[in-house]
Amino acid sequence: MIWGRRRKSRDKALGGGTAERAIIDIGSNTVRLVVYGGTMRAPTVLHNEKVTAKLGREIASTGRLADEAMALALRGLKRFILLLADLGIKDVATVATAAVRDAENGPEFVEALLAAGLNPRVISGEEEALLSAHGVIGAFPDARGIVADLGGGSLELVRVANGQTDSASTLPLGTLRLPEHRPSNRKGEAGRAEMRKNLDKVIQGCGWDLSASPASVNGTLYLVGGTWRAMAVFAMASRGYPLSDPHGFVIEAGAAMELAGLLAESEADVLKDRERISSMRAEKLPDAAVLLQALLTRLAPERVVFSSWGLREGLLYDRLPAHTKTQDPLLAGVAVFTSQRGSAPTLATRMAAWTLDAAPAREHGDERLRLAATMLALAAMQIEPNIRLPHAINWALHKRWVGIDGKGRAMLAAAIAANGNQLNQPADLRALAGDAALEEAVRWGLALRLARRLGGQSARSLEVSRLVVDEGMLVLRIAESHADLIGLPTEKDMKLLAGRLGIGWRIDAVPDSAL
Repeated sequence: MIWGRRRKSRDKALGGGTAERAIIDIGSNTVRLVVYGGTMRAPTVLHNEKVTAKLGREIASTGRLADEAMALALRGLKRFILLLADLGIKDVATVATAAVRDAENGPEFVEALLAAGLNPRVISGEEEALLSAHGVIGAFPDARGIVADLGGGSLELVRVANGQTDSASTLPLGTLRLPEHRPSNRKGEAGRAEMRKNLDKVIQGCGWDLSASPASVNGTLYLVGGTWRAMAVFAMASRGYPLSDPHGFVIEAGAAMELAGLLAESEADVLKDRERISSMRAEKLPDAAVLLQALLTRLAPERVVFSSWGLREGLLYDRLPAHTKTQDPLLAGVAVFTSQRGSAPTLATRMAAWTLDAAPAREHGDERLRLAATMLALAAMQIEPNIRLPHAINWALHKRWVGIDGKGRAMLAAAIAANGNQLNQPADLRALAGDAALEEAVRWGLALRLARRLGGQSARSLEVSRLVVDEGMLVLRIAESHADLIGLPTEKDMKLLAGRLGIGWRIDAVPDSAL
């Protein structure tokens, strides 16, 4: 009985046992287990563990998976199997990519996986490209451009537009294979230039249709893979960028070329001393930077976007029913997150509707962003007052949301702060969004503050009142039956909001039937 209660508690903490899924990704460089919970439209990572087996390290020279690499991978995989059994997770997808599909002894390794209790799916290069692209589409529903997924054994390229994919291809340019294209007798810029030339020949000769104008797909290059993300982390730190998550980080093409040039000239020993860049990634970054130079030259994108969603998230996205795929990933993720913290999304929706006339999303935000801010701000009210605002602002700025950019995060944080009557904007927010955008978000927060304080977040208080802007005046109409809800805090909140709107205010008690 004790174990049964613990099991149920564990399931609840992980987002519900029936909602949990796991993916085992057997790549050329790492073997990884990821357990997901929450809503699969915007899944939460509950457990993420990897083994750096480097299965593909000898394929170029021997055509085979190294024995010691297979042994290391199997050791890690057996641990993963036990973890999943103990966690009670039965919905497990196992995929193997370039190293296993290309190796002469790949089928033998698959047999070993079957014997261990796994049911691996060895995916083709085209499948790998499409799955990565579907992950990008899941994270960026309006994605239009080219996805470049860099793994240990291969580079996948595929076009995305209007939720569809096109022209998928795989190239033998994974991080483990890039050194093959580095000239052994030439160093410095001459050596890098020759490497870029070699890489460009591979890209050009892959049979992938490069004739379509990048402008036709919005000129965006989406970079997927851990080495690319390490590059984003380096760029963010170099710029003093106030956010911590590389997902969704955007950089213009010219700046991307400068970044690639800087990293191409860097030494791995120096890079590994940078915070949040592992020794493994530091070792791969200079060669990956040369590859990026070649991609930027050949594909001529207008900007680069880094995506943390790729193959694994593409696997999850593919399994969703059509109606779930159409859900907004930001709202889906925020709704689960806030409901687990005692704030019902239904109440947030009603409060967002109540404040709509007085503080709509006008020029800088949209209603989905305003609703997300409302949900997060209400969830923050469940936290102890002395730590409430720092926690909630960190949610806005640093939690891995999808379907939002830096400006949107800053507006979330500004609205949350205003809901807590903190109206001075930190420098981090001003670095992400302009004054007009932040002011719009402040109005969202002040309107929400009025809504929740009027009736202590009761649904009834929203039913018996209306907040409108009428002939240049902020007006709160309240039913006579509930007129006593109006107190000094309400008047103060009205005055504060009206002041930010630049208009006067009044409160009218009206017959219940007039509402």
